[in-house]
Amino acid sequence: MKVALIHYWLVNMRGGEKVLKALADLYPGADIYTHVASPELVAKEFPGHRVIETGIARLPRAQKMYQSYLPFMPIALEQLDLSGYDLVISSESGPAKGVIVGPDTHHICYCHTPMRYVWDMYPQYLAETSRFKRLLMPWLIHKLRLWDYSTAQRVDKFIANSHFVRSRIMKYYRRDAAVINPPVDIGQFYISTQPEDYYLMLGQLVGYKRADVAVKAFTESGRKLVVVGEGAELPRLKRMAGPNIQFLGRQPSDAIAGLYSKCRALIFPGVEDFGIVPLEAMASGRPVIAFGKGGALETVVHGKTGLLYQDASPAGLQNAVAEFESMSGIFQPDEIRAHALRFSTEVFKKNISAFIESEMKPDVSSQSTAAAA
Repeated sequence: MKVALIHYWLVNMRGGEKVLKALADLYPGADIYTHVASPELVAKEFPGHRVIETGIARLPRAQKMYQSYLPFMPIALEQLDLSGYDLVISSESGPAKGVIVGPDTHHICYCHTPMRYVWDMYPQYLAETSRFKRLLMPWLIHKLRLWDYSTAQRVDKFIANSHFVRSRIMKYYRRDAAVINPPVDIGQFYISTQPEDYYLMLGQLVGYKRADVAVKAFTESGRKLVVVGEGAELPRLKRMAGPNIQFLGRQPSDAIAGLYSKCRALIFPGVEDFGIVPLEAMASGRPVIAFGKGGALETVVHGKTGLLYQDASPAGLQNAVAEFESMSGIFQPDEIRAHALRFSTEVFKKNISAFIESEMKPDVSSQSTAAAA
């Protein structure tokens, strides 16, 4: 079976790229198509795979400015020649699923989320962008929204990474989806025998992650918070932070594993489509204090692997942390890690292999009907 994997861009290793890597491991002969690829990342994470970039890669400064070329990505995708492939798997949270395949090619889309900046979070992105982009966005996003919906009809089967995303696929694309949670590399995380007195927040520092809520809450309470990550919000967060907030920027994977293992708990104040970071913390035996909406509802077990709270404000987070501290001895590291094992890379590969195998089986009933006709 000849397989092609489609991914929006390959410039760093986040949750979507980890899904792609697991798929690439399942199909070692698969070709990978993407708009822009980092040669270093490809050499390290996808050795042996042929990686083909779209025309976006030939545009000026594409390695840095790839997101600015979003309006051109639909056209670039539709120029790809995918004839001859038996199976195409698109990895979608930006333009990826809009490829055109032949009538005998099966197209499965693993959807991390319908594009947030096109659908429900469009007003927020519009408010936060520059004045120049704000003038162009209404027209461009309108066109992209129409394209995004129409290309959802090109997909044979959708897989959502969570039930939360499944509901968004139904809302915006009017398509149903199977649910297969993304992989978590459990093996690189470990339980520490000596946790330290700090809380941890980790992730890209952009508006919807709500790092500002955590920084405000911990500045007011005086508890120590360590923030790992980079992003547009970082300068603003530093201005509002007290001396008890420590910003470490981007950290290597071994340092992140150590930070997970020694924190009192992970703070997760945003609404995520799924959220691999909480599961990485749980794989380290550490509980998670998460806002009770979105993907966190599917990973955090209240009172066992963490605590879910309903007030999204800084005061609500402060109350949740105080409640957590009153529950001393309830959260057991071994039980928390055991829960995270249900989301391992091995489990993901097993589930998605079974799904694809089922989808690729010939439809005997339709073949019999055609033969009889």
